[in-house]
Amino acid sequence: MDLSLQGLTSEQRNERTRHIDQKSAVDILKLINQEDREVPGVVEACIPHIAEAVEAIVAAFKTGGRLLYYGAGTSGRLGILDASECPPTYGTDPGLVVGIIAGGPEAIQNAVEGIEDDAVLGAADVDKLQVTARDVVVGIAASGRTPYVIGAMTRAQELGATVVGISNNRNSAMGKCASIMIEAVVGPEAVLGSTRMKAGTAQKLILNMLTTASMIMTGKVYDNLMVEMQSTNQKLVHRAKRLIDMATGADAASIEKAYEEAGGHVKTAIVMLLVGTGAAEAIQLLQEANGFVREAIKLASSNGV
Repeated sequence: MDLSLQGLTSEQRNERTRHIDQKSAVDILKLINQEDREVPGVVEACIPHIAEAVEAIVAAFKTGGRLLYYGAGTSGRLGILDASECPPTYGTDPGLVVGIIAGGPEAIQNAVEGIEDDAVLGAADVDKLQVTARDVVVGIAASGRTPYVIGAMTRAQELGATVVGISNNRNSAMGKCASIMIEAVVGPEAVLGSTRMKAGTAQKLILNMLTTASMIMTGKVYDNLMVEMQSTNQKLVHRAKRLIDMATGADAASIEKAYEEAGGHVKTAIVMLLVGTGAAEAIQLLQEANGFVREAIKLASSNGV
């Protein structure tokens, strides 16, 4: 594998930010901001491939599969961040979306030198999680040729998993072991070599899209409300009740009563109030509707509830 950096777009010198070291704080920040503005447009052009990945993830979730991110350094940390936010945000099992970083937990805060060059370790980390054909494995690497990530993707492909690659360079080595390739080419960084900047921002936006769209399409959202959240502190309890209010328009006393009877489960409380039923019946309707609030309400209507 060619590990040279010379031909990578993400490793080129940015002529727009030459002599940035001689600028004032304000001018440095303006240059960085100007570069960051390029990222959303690049990600927008990737939407057809991101949509393919979302459809694969939704299909995986429906058949008991998982979404697994593999990355090194910044890319690995971003995968862990996205995965770790799914349980509190969407009430998912911690094993449904998992982020794996080269070097393990120690590498989240501290650089583990040389570990990203180990393709065998990447493959071993796939085997450790017992990846199957039901899973979606997403390799993340700005360069598109990190050996650890290539090793993980290659092994996942051998096991029949759907393999997605996220890179910030075109025609990368990752593309050879991915069935879906997302190439967000954001160009040279403001500071050469700092791919935690534009490249990392693009990766974060894409990961946001992958999980958010997948959660919407599996019934975790009603209208544009996050109705599968976990109320784990007072702020979130307040948010949960506010979501119920926005979804139903019910009075405060009714919301409080439904919230308590639903055991703090926002979806159940919403169905209770919109259908006019008890918690047990609302839970049953949601089960029959595969967790979709709108479908549960339709079922209630068709059943004469």
